[in-house]
Formats: sequence, structure tokens, C-alpha cells
Amino acid sequence: MRFGYNQRQPTNAKSRQTVSRNKVLQPDFKLSFLLPQYWLTWLGVFILYSISWLPYKLQLAMGRGIGRLLFRIGSKRKHVALTNLRLCFPEKTEQELQTILKANFENTGIALLETGMGWWWPDWRVKRKMTIKGLEHLEKAKAEGKGVLLLAMHYLSVEMNARGVGYGHPMVVFYRPHNNPLMEYFQFRGRGRSNKYMLGKRDVKGLIKALHDGEVCIYLPDQDYGRNRSLFVPFFAVKEAATTTGTLIFARQKNVDTMMIVPIRNDDGSGYTLEILPPLENFPTDDDVADVTRVNQELEAAIRRKPEQYMWLHRRFKTRPNQDDPSLYK
Repeated sequence: MRFGYNQRQPTNAKSRQTVSRNKVLQPDFKLSFLLPQYWLTWLGVFILYSISWLPYKLQLAMGRGIGRLLFRIGSKRKHVALTNLRLCFPEKTEQELQTILKANFENTGIALLETGMGWWWPDWRVKRKMTIKGLEHLEKAKAEGKGVLLLAMHYLSVEMNARGVGYGHPMVVFYRPHNNPLMEYFQFRGRGRSNKYMLGKRDVKGLIKALHDGEVCIYLPDQDYGRNRSLFVPFFAVKEAATTTGTLIFARQKNVDTMMIVPIRNDDGSGYTLEILPPLENFPTDDDVADVTRVNQELEAAIRRKPEQYMWLHRRFKTRPNQDDPSLYK
């Protein structure tokens, strides 16, 4: 599905932000945001906003340049990303891993500029760059009165993906609020422009209610969320990776389909392809280990499509099976 100018416009912001105990309330602008402690943030926002109006392919080129600079100066994050790649792809040569690593940093630079695109581009410009496949799976679930747990992963184009996916079907977004209140003010508005409403990452009851209401809810189970509510199962070549069981809390709700969405930034610079895969069959079961292992397998298959576009800078394997085990990142 390629969007045109006559596509349905999202509901207005006021109707999307109806006060509810199950929704994160839209943060208000505060006079304190004008204090000196936020001046650097304002400068960054102004630069990002200004760049967002440049031609798309120029922004891609600028982002790659920023990524190359980060590759030169970001030794700590480069070490984390390379460690992840070595752990996940032991079959690849060091030269192949270095090639992925360099491309990953270029994509990270692009992701910085995509933040401005995702937050401030007008609707017509976002739609022009988005192709969504597999919407029929959501429509079928909706016709059957089901909620949908849509599993995603931390591809670097997350800001554009969050903005674009709502134009295919407005969704409920489960997210982590920004630590900087001013950045949260902009992030909330940017991500919510095309979707229904936002839920804080700890609002489990809110997400369950949304699923019971027949909503499509986005959930990202691919990072290391700590030892609590996690099992140690294989992820790529790592045999014991801390994997959240939170996915199963939501997937086991009555009348809910679980699907995957795979977001790709097209190599030819034409935009983004978001593919919604068919519902997972026979999922979940009564075997937690088998179920979270299957989730990891689905995530791995999606990440392998474009490994250079995945967020390898996160310490995915920081939680070890035994607390006394040495860190994999030293």
C-alpha cells in the first residue's frame, strides 16, 4: 500500500488525547522550559527542525556523514556494537563484521535526522515515503473483533516507523518516556501525530485494556530489560540471552492475535517499507521457554534482513544467567 494525498487524515490531536487513566496524558508546555538548563536542548531542537525541511536524500547523505564521524569518536558505543555483532554472527569474518559495523553507524547518523522527520514532517510528506504491506492481516483481525499485539524491533528508523505506521492503521504505542521533559514534550507529539494514544512502558493494565478493546498495540520485546520477568533462551548465537516474558502476558489475553512488523529503510532512498506478517500460528502455548524462544527466532529472522539497520549500540546481553558471570562487554 503506497499512500497518496487523498488518504484518510488522522483524527485531531484533541480527540486522540482524551483524558483516561490508561493513557499517558499529553505533556503540557511549561514556562520552565525557557530556563537556561534547557537552552542546549532548544538549540538541538532548532537545528534538527531546520534540517528536517531539507530534501530527503540530502538528509540521508548528511546522516551518513554524521554516522562516519560518530564511528571515529564513539569508541565505547563502537565496542558495544562490535561485541554484539561478534556474539550474534560468529560465522562472519572480522572484515564482514567491520563492514556491517561501519554501515550501522551510518544508519545511526541517519536515525538522528529521522527524529526530525518523524516529529515534524507534514502528513503528505510522511505518506509519500511509506509503503505498508500486510494491512489485510490487521483488517481481518479487526473484522473478527480481535485485538492485535504487534511485535516490533528496535530498527534505527524507529521514529519514522512510529509516525508512518499509524497512517495504515492508527495504533496504541507502548513506549519509554524521555528523561528530558522538553524532549518528551516533542517526542510525545511527534510519535502520537498519526496514532491513537501512548502508554508508558510500565502501564501493563493499560495495554491489556487496549487489547480487550480490540486495539492494535505495538510492543518491542527485543532488548535486555533485566532479570525480572525474563528467561534465558537463545538469541542469534548467544545461547542464554535475557528475554522478557512480558510478551506472553499480552499474547495470552483472550481474543488477541500476535503478529510481527518488519520495518526497512529502502536502500534506494525511496523511503520505507513496513511489512506486517501473518499472525503467529499456535502461539502462545503453555510453555514459556518455547514461546519466548520463538519470539526471539522471529525477531532474529527480521533483523537478518537488514542487520546494518538494527540498534546494535544497545548492550543486549548485559544481564548474564548468573549474577557473578563476567560482563561480555569488558
